[in-house]
Amino acid sequence: MATPRRSTTPDDLLAVSWRLEPRDCVLAHLLDQHRFLTTDQIAAVLFTSPRTCRKRLNVLRQIGFIDWFMPVHPSAGRLPVHWVPGRLSARYVALYHGRPAPSSRALRETRDGHPSAATRVGHLAHADGVNQFFIDLLAHSRHHPTARLTRWWSAGRTYAKVDHNTRPDAHGVWTEDGRVVAFFLEHDTGSESHPARAEKLTGYRTLQDKGPAWPVLFWLPSTTIEANLHRHLSGPAGGTLGVLIATAARDHAAAHGGPAGPVWTVVGGGRRRLRLAELPGRPGAEGPFHPGPPQPDEDPLYLLRDDTPPTAV
Repeated sequence: MATPRRSTTPDDLLAVSWRLEPRDCVLAHLLDQHRFLTTDQIAAVLFTSPRTCRKRLNVLRQIGFIDWFMPVHPSAGRLPVHWVPGRLSARYVALYHGRPAPSSRALRETRDGHPSAATRVGHLAHADGVNQFFIDLLAHSRHHPTARLTRWWSAGRTYAKVDHNTRPDAHGVWTEDGRVVAFFLEHDTGSESHPARAEKLTGYRTLQDKGPAWPVLFWLPSTTIEANLHRHLSGPAGGTLGVLIATAARDHAAAHGGPAGPVWTVVGGGRRRLRLAELPGRPGAEGPFHPGPPQPDEDPLYLLRDDTPPTAV
């Protein structure tokens, strides 16, 4: 593990507040909620130039606002730089939400946990893939005024907010051209068997009796795996258990607009591919196991908005 040298800076948020820009604050919230992001992911949603992004991130590291690690694996070599909360961004987010600022020890333990977890390349690749799905949606919305990601919850927040019988990789709400769809995401790296994928549906079936019946999106690595999963779920050994499932393959989506594009196929619904916003999945009303529609400040780019994001029930 390559460990960067860290500049000695004061633990005083006020001392650097004059140097912070709105997108720096957005980045602080994103890192707090999603643990880490790569340079390319940050550039895709907050900058227009990768070079400008790198320069700004280095400035923020130098003043102690954020930090980074570069995992090294014996077979994979050096992996991309991953940015994590720094002591000042952690203080900012805590104060923003009215929480006590984390102690230096608590922050150190949390931050040091990222590189140790990231040495497991499979874990890091999966986490990066989940984040990339939503980064692609945010990047799409930058060029399409009628599109917006109005909620992006991590696995931990989804688990805590929705129901303990399911463990989605993430939850989101996507709006485009007046259509709104809430969904659960299952990011698939290709390492699981089809029975293991089908087994996940049991928890979603239980959830439908208590809370939202949102579609479950299987974000798969290839169209081959996608076709085989459809056959498995349509056969006697599979079955969807009444859960609405839509699949898309990353190799196909790369040339068709990414996850926002017409790349989704509903299991049992024919071969027609739908745009993400065309999938059925209204956010619905809040309840004991139902988080309801997104609130304005749940928009990942809320602090950069000059209007109120659309919501729907």
